[in-house]
Amino acid sequence: MDVAAYDYDLPDDRVAQTPVEPRHAARLLVDDRATGAVGHHRVADLAGLLRPGDLVVVNDTRVIPARLHLRRASGAAVEVLLLEELGARAWEVLARPRRRIRPGEALGVESVEEGTWTPVLEVGERLGEGRWSIRFLGDEAVERVLERLGEVPLPPYITAPLTDAERYQTVFARRPGSVAAPTAGLHLTPQVLEELRARGIEVAQIELVVGLGTFRPITADRVEDHRMHGERYVVPEETRAAIERTRAGGGEVVAIGTTVVRALESWGTFGEVAGRTELFIHGDHRFLVVDRLLTNFHVPRSSLLVLLGAFVGDRWRALYEEALREGYRFLSFGDAMLVHRAHRR
Repeated sequence: MDVAAYDYDLPDDRVAQTPVEPRHAARLLVDDRATGAVGHHRVADLAGLLRPGDLVVVNDTRVIPARLHLRRASGAAVEVLLLEELGARAWEVLARPRRRIRPGEALGVESVEEGTWTPVLEVGERLGEGRWSIRFLGDEAVERVLERLGEVPLPPYITAPLTDAERYQTVFARRPGSVAAPTAGLHLTPQVLEELRARGIEVAQIELVVGLGTFRPITADRVEDHRMHGERYVVPEETRAAIERTRAGGGEVVAIGTTVVRALESWGTFGEVAGRTELFIHGDHRFLVVDRLLTNFHVPRSSLLVLLGAFVGDRWRALYEEALREGYRFLSFGDAMLVHRAHRR
């Protein structure tokens, strides 16, 4: 299929620059599969929109302060963005400008007051497309280095400063590793989670370590030619057991975000409860685990929008047109939608 089929006009003023407060005040477009009606709610209403016996699954990954502003020994500035851990103290990174570094050299931080330059990491091999391997120097734990020197990377379409870095973390984030947030989960609050449980709706967790590849637009002309960047995932035994209970009781599995869909469908498709997935959900993908999806509104021509198209069919376009007419906010800090899978398994 031509990737142009997943294009749409997104005005700049519809891209949310700041998150709403409180989180669950975000608007929620709800598609009724049975009647074809579209409802307009708030994420705060979620418990009442689901049924007792349903299961909500969230991604509990935590975003790390993955962007580092460093300098070469010559003083030239280099921005390093961590992409994926390769091993002990070793990472794959994106470096800009790419021509300013070479294998074997150190990048560090400069103290203007003291007139010193302290090396932080060593550049390894070139991996292509601006990507390099690097190794952190010294004995300080990498987590401490990032806390001290790094900043949480926001998507490039968010240009407003984020005054509270925790607003780019979900309230259930606990396992550091991602370089981008599972943004649908940003809408949930302890109040929403408590209301779900009080209504007899279980909440379970998976982990998918989110990389930047998930959010990049598709550059191939044909959707089928796009290759997903691999991401690590884990579907814990407790979550698998919860899914079995839900199925036995006639409930639905509700994924909070596309990262949850990728993790659950990777398990359902390949039978592996943990590993690295390059699953690209598109076209006539047969959904084996997820029945319902709460997700944000996505970038045109992105793999996330293609996943939504596979989930709801061509109806995605009518839903996006409705959201644009009704003034919904789009992308990472925007509003959300709740949709059913188009076909029963």
